[in-house]
Amino acid sequence: MNRPQYILLPVSPLFIGVSLFCAVLLNLLPWGRMEGVPDFVALVLVFWGVHQPRKVGIGTAFFLGLLMDVHDATLLGENALAYTLLSYFAIMMHRRVLWFKLWTQAMHVLPLLLLAQGIQLLVRFIVSGKFPGWLFFSESIVAALLWPVVTIVLLAPQRRAVDKDHTRPI
Repeated sequence: MNRPQYILLPVSPLFIGVSLFCAVLLNLLPWGRMEGVPDFVALVLVFWGVHQPRKVGIGTAFFLGLLMDVHDATLLGENALAYTLLSYFAIMMHRRVLWFKLWTQAMHVLPLLLLAQGIQLLVRFIVSGKFPGWLFFSESIVAALLWPVVTIVLLAPQRRAVDKDHTRPI
């Protein structure tokens, strides 16, 4: 079955800001640090790093990382470092990822999310010497499973109509 090829409209900076704000709010909910609940900020940062690398970059990732550090009461810079590297690698491979279908994109995003969690784990282990267990990495797996849903939701405002309107030039 052939998928329709969409020509995407330009993304609104306001929509990007609202999506990042909603991701922060989802992380602020009480379930935010439970195992298996994805890091929504990391997921949305990867999405925008892949789809709009010139509009959401490393500076935004660093700021949101500091915000999450303050919220989580973790070592200042732990999430900032993880989000910055996550954003860097998402921007670095954005052209390759966009060629694939959604589930294959999710398989490309999974190592990025695992890397960010690995950095957080390394910093926590250096500071406290405690290992939280292998279930700690379940949030990256859940986030990768959510990648197709996040992609459909965040690209929805940019999609043009599939039906051609012959009164419009495009």
